[in-house]
Amino acid sequence: MKIVQLSDTVSVSEQITPQNVAEIAAAGFKVIVNNRPDGEARNQPASADISRAAEAAGLRYYYLPVTGYNFPGEDPELMASLMNNPDEPVLAFCRSGTRCTNLWVATRSSDDIQDAFNHARSLGYDLSMVVRR
Repeated sequence: MKIVQLSDTVSVSEQITPQNVAEIAAAGFKVIVNNRPDGEARNQPASADISRAAEAAGLRYYYLPVTGYNFPGEDPELMASLMNNPDEPVLAFCRSGTRCTNLWVATRSSDDIQDAFNHARSLGYDLSMVVRR
């Protein structure tokens, strides 16, 4: 599992497994956000399995699937509130971390969006979802 820190309280990751959740909790995260739709790949763990592991580890878990077609998803306000809460470090994941990073950029304030965009791009992320928006 590769975790990339975007800000003091938001990090993104490639696909996680239920077995990774204890390590995520030990790293100080309080919230896990799953931005990957169930069934996107055959070998992908089910959201419900990760949710159970998160609950057992004392973490809050949100299933907010996003694709290139429905970006920024069905509840962008909730995503923004999770990514803007300085009291609860968030780990968001998808297949590679790219969708989550695009969502993080999209949830920045108008004063911060350009810096966030530049930071994410410097980390090598494709930001075409947020650019189209």
